[in-house]
Amino acid sequence: MDNGMNVLILGYGEMGHAMEHLLLNRHRLDIWDIYSNDQFKPVVLEEAAAMADVLLFCLPVNPHRKIAQYIEPLLNKNCICLSIAKGLDENGQTAAQIFADVFKDKISFALLYGPMISEEIRANRPAFGQLGYLDYSVFERISDLFKGTNLYIEPSTDIPGISWSVILKNVYAMVFGMADELNLGDNMRGYLAVASLHELDSIVRKMGGAATSPFHLAGLGDLITTATSEDSHHHELGRKLARGETEGISGEGIHTLAMVEKFNLFDTGAYPLFELVAKIVKNPQHAKSQIQQHLKIVFNACRVN
Repeated sequence: MDNGMNVLILGYGEMGHAMEHLLLNRHRLDIWDIYSNDQFKPVVLEEAAAMADVLLFCLPVNPHRKIAQYIEPLLNKNCICLSIAKGLDENGQTAAQIFADVFKDKISFALLYGPMISEEIRANRPAFGQLGYLDYSVFERISDLFKGTNLYIEPSTDIPGISWSVILKNVYAMVFGMADELNLGDNMRGYLAVASLHELDSIVRKMGGAATSPFHLAGLGDLITTATSEDSHHHELGRKLARGETEGISGEGIHTLAMVEKFNLFDTGAYPLFELVAKIVKNPQHAKSQIQQHLKIVFNACRVN
């Protein structure tokens, strides 16, 4: 513990608890959340931020900018802000874009994305992530942070690639849940995996990422986890949509669809599977017929080719 880091965990939800479980016996932890209860009293944000070597943003993307702007003058110049948020804010920006805009070159930041289900981390099962960074020293320090834990980390300098891979995979994960609810079978799951990755690869390159970036932990790895786990929120969202349910349909994937449309972030017409999910989210009562229509187009394209 003498050589441990001062870590401030921002947000005490599922992933905040998971990060606490990983780091509790190795580092000095402070935890802040907007809420408190009888079991948990958050630290004073200003005091803890000023002392932190690492700030873990275990929060949705939406509050990132406000919090980052507030604490930026308080941070020591050697600290690292690390986000695990897998979504877009209300301006259609990623966590990386927000950090770059707020911190400029003053504060180092990184992103950690991959198959990291909170319940499995707290059950001491292995977890895996890609760390996106601009300076290799940041990767070294974050590797030290998680040294001795069950979290495996691999490096990546392709911040746009891993950011958009992990954001978009939530959209595609929903169609896997739809297919499972409709009992379309394992062959359909295989098709969806291939089609999703092809579209992901193309979109990620358009958004500034490197070719094949989605074929790693933040893309393929997290897609398989999110798309096939019965405990996955987005898999369950897909099941609900296939049943024509509209209540409680919310999550990062739903918000991503809205932001892509609102800000016209890319031409969705070039990505049939992405468009299929978007249409079903808007009109879930006809999920089955819309998937069948999609498959007819696929089969006809195969016959033409």
